[in-house]
Amino acid sequence: MQNRRLAMSYLVKIVTLGCPKNTVDSEQILGQLFRHGHQPVDDPSKADVIVINTCGFIESAKRESIETILELAQQKIEGKCQYLIVTGCLVQKYADELKAELPEVDLFLGTGDIHLLPQLLASLKPGVRIAQVGDPDNYLFDDEIPLVPGHIKHYAYVKIAEGCNNCCTYCVIPSMRGKYRSRSLESIVHEVSKLTENGVKEAILVAQDITLYGYDKYGKYMLPALLQELVKLKNLQWIRLLYCYPNRLTDELLLTIKEEHKICRYLDIPLQHISDPVLKAMGRPMGKQDTIDLLKKIRKLLPGVTLRSTFIIGFPGESEEDFAQLLAFLEDMQFERAGFFTYSPEPGTKAAGLPLQIPEEVKERRLQQALAVQEKILAAKQAQQVGMIIPVIVDGPSPEYEGLWEGRTQGDAPEIDGVVYIKPAPNLRQGDIINIKITHSQDFALMGEVNDEPGQ
Repeated sequence: MQNRRLAMSYLVKIVTLGCPKNTVDSEQILGQLFRHGHQPVDDPSKADVIVINTCGFIESAKRESIETILELAQQKIEGKCQYLIVTGCLVQKYADELKAELPEVDLFLGTGDIHLLPQLLASLKPGVRIAQVGDPDNYLFDDEIPLVPGHIKHYAYVKIAEGCNNCCTYCVIPSMRGKYRSRSLESIVHEVSKLTENGVKEAILVAQDITLYGYDKYGKYMLPALLQELVKLKNLQWIRLLYCYPNRLTDELLLTIKEEHKICRYLDIPLQHISDPVLKAMGRPMGKQDTIDLLKKIRKLLPGVTLRSTFIIGFPGESEEDFAQLLAFLEDMQFERAGFFTYSPEPGTKAAGLPLQIPEEVKERRLQQALAVQEKILAAKQAQQVGMIIPVIVDGPSPEYEGLWEGRTQGDAPEIDGVVYIKPAPNLRQGDIINIKITHSQDFALMGEVNDEPGQ
């Protein structure tokens, strides 16, 4: 280890918490460090430097981030690593408090400063602690950062924009990530082309709101134009869209999805609630009836589409009637995928100061009711697919069930939605897109068998 340190070359372990956008940031950090001669490792106990990329969106995410920092700080306390670095949203919001409470951390880095990590790492000295937290608008994805060998999968998250311009009253993201700023269309196409040359079959487009893409840079919504360019890439098989704001799901975008077979019929549309008083208090852009009309239009235009949404339970002022409307909405709309989390009052947000905060026990009761409704819907949706032949992208051997492999349908985003368990056939490879006959569903997962061999 001493030779590596003298040469300013380190073994680096990066731990990523939070959403896929953080995953992209971690890949950028690794690429930057790799370009400067540092090497990634999987085992924290073998790392000279540990980087923790934190999430600070809600209280549970903050707790997970702090627990992870404290756990990995033991590696430094025990002399197994030289430097401990913490970056991400939690640092951007709480740098001073973290520096005061976590003396084991050598470097705190804001979301707009991750491009400075190589030079800051080179300047670190034992016992000297640094907090570098500037304007989050200082950074935007750099498609010239090299890909790290061994870290490229058959799918990749592609961040098309950074920051957020929306004014949801419960959300701290704008203060952590800055204003919305789009990458150029050319840089995104270049990145995805480079990824496909390295074996990526599925590009998952992410941003805080992908439907706003391009408006700041080109004066109009450019997601349809971007998709039209991406579908031309020969080796790209699937394009998945995450985080679509409902009021910007234009007819042009929906028709593009309908006409281009490479674009998964999968839309993640975070709605957060359906009761008009709650939506107004949240600062959301659409009311109940407009939302229902939009979802019906999508279902009509895109038969077989998988709709995913997320909902906040127990927002300040949410009455029993408001919550009943949400449950009825779930029953009526029959979302294929839905996530729920209880409201967390975040310091600095307007919602944290609203009256009629909901007691935690009421939030938890309502959460369990919503989960029960959605579980019944999911079980019924999954059962309807038994006997169907469905295209599936192969993710590899199952970590849970020996002898089985896992794959995903177009309706399943990695690490978010479900999987299909597959009895492997000869020559099956990670990244293959094959037809699977669904034989049965169990515990909200599907099981099936290969209906044709890859390449046939």
